[in-house]
Amino acid sequence: MDEYSCFVDWDKMDMSAQSQDTKELTCTDFHELKQLARQGYWAKNHALRAKVYHKLISNIPCRTVTPDANVYRDIVVKIIGKRSSSSLPLPEFVDNSLIPTYCLNTEGIGAVRKIILCIANQFPDISFCPALPSVIALLLHYSKDEAECFEQVCRILACNDPSKRLIDQTFLAFESSCMTFGDLVNKYCQAAHKLMVAVSEDVLEVYSDWQRWLFGELPMAYFVRVFDVFLVEGYKVLYRVALALLKFFHKVRAGQPMESDSIQQDIRAFVRDIAKSVSPERLLEKAFAIRLFSRKEIQLLQMANEKALQQKGITVKQKSCLLMFQQNVHLAVHAENFKSEIVSVKEMRDIWSWIPERFALCQPLLLFTTLEHGCSLSRFYSHSEGHEPTLLLIKTTAKEVCGAYLSTDWSERRRGGNKLSFFGTGECFVFRLQPEVERYEWVIIKHPELASTGSDTENHAQPASSTLSSSSILSDPSDRLSPFLAARHFNLPSKTASMFMAGSSECIIVGGGDGQALYLDADLNHGRTSHCNTFNNQPLCSESFQISILEVWGFRD
Repeated sequence: MDEYSCFVDWDKMDMSAQSQDTKELTCTDFHELKQLARQGYWAKNHALRAKVYHKLISNIPCRTVTPDANVYRDIVVKIIGKRSSSSLPLPEFVDNSLIPTYCLNTEGIGAVRKIILCIANQFPDISFCPALPSVIALLLHYSKDEAECFEQVCRILACNDPSKRLIDQTFLAFESSCMTFGDLVNKYCQAAHKLMVAVSEDVLEVYSDWQRWLFGELPMAYFVRVFDVFLVEGYKVLYRVALALLKFFHKVRAGQPMESDSIQQDIRAFVRDIAKSVSPERLLEKAFAIRLFSRKEIQLLQMANEKALQQKGITVKQKSCLLMFQQNVHLAVHAENFKSEIVSVKEMRDIWSWIPERFALCQPLLLFTTLEHGCSLSRFYSHSEGHEPTLLLIKTTAKEVCGAYLSTDWSERRRGGNKLSFFGTGECFVFRLQPEVERYEWVIIKHPELASTGSDTENHAQPASSTLSSSSILSDPSDRLSPFLAARHFNLPSKTASMFMAGSSECIIVGGGDGQALYLDADLNHGRTSHCNTFNNQPLCSESFQISILEVWGFRD
């Protein structure tokens, strides 16, 4: 074998797909490199992959003082001595993490532990890094010795490019990534998310396993292909592949009986045995077919989730914090503390499973109800302003129940003066609970003719495109908790753009994804909807309806 084979048990490796043809990688263009990585250009040649990894990792921008191979040679004897590495306890930041062998020989398995211990010595700021053992085990396949592997891992950990996130190294970063993944599942894997909500009492606990699927459960033949692309494209690739895994799991397991106490184990088992269902190439094909948010937008969402965790005091892995965090979503809508004249506790929990994870940590707080405050739009505004986000619930005289998640404070409507002004973010959505449950995403007001009465038509004369443009994202993120997908992040014309919410003294409008839009008159007694048949879905509720009860709920820490 080649010079990179000293830690590999070749008897356990599948060499049938390997090629001994000598190939070189000379391209430096990012887009070309990205395509080669996705196509598996270096996947069939062990030595070539080792050289490519070395080149890619060497190009990672790092801290000025980053431990290298010489540092490892100096410290390994002092840290390990003559003791067996298997007898030494691993640092807490990888405690209880899976340490995959990835077809390593005995020397390689021991080297994983030695390198972890030396990294703990050189990176005292790492507090939580469950992905580290898998990365080390994989890179040992493509390293000439332990010292070289140590240096490559250190460069990944010491990356100082703020736009190039690689491996989570704190509990705060890890847990916020789990929340971000939950948000992405909610958006891109709605069928799978619906299944998770149905069979699990704590959906976030299920989604907190997402990195384990990749860094531990996924067979090496699959993980190494993911890692090929990860080194070129970064963290976003991990989200893509995890979403693809969940989509395949739902496709294979949908309709089969599952219980809440086994769903995590079921997903882990599915990922371990992924070869029975899909090839590595098909997994990546599925992953890159998902039209995911831009890297900048995901970064903004991650920042918002981190801020929400910090405000809850959840920054380190402590049992008391974890217990509170894991139970928070379930207890947020508690039967003893919640009472609505429109929805049941179970229905409110279903709605809670749709909202962004950072707000699912909060408890519902009733702000306005027509039963108590009367049918007045001015009182609606006065009770709702100052709260962000809010939840609108409507029950019609025909027993239909619908509503909307509204991401932005209603006070934003004043920016338009007396005109009907549009605002909000792409996290808004409308939904229906009765007669059937349905959620309509990507809220963009597509039917401005609903607002023609009493408004300036010039302000919303043309419907807006809902196409995202990452080039228009601002470099300075807002300090608000919902900077994600704000209208200013889209390439929309400033005066004719249809946004997500609209309000004036005469009416309010909430635009609906999938061709839905909701309009309420000033007296809060009558409303109507717009439904576009092009989307082949059921209308939000009757085209014209009488309101029986209307409630507005806020989010309390």
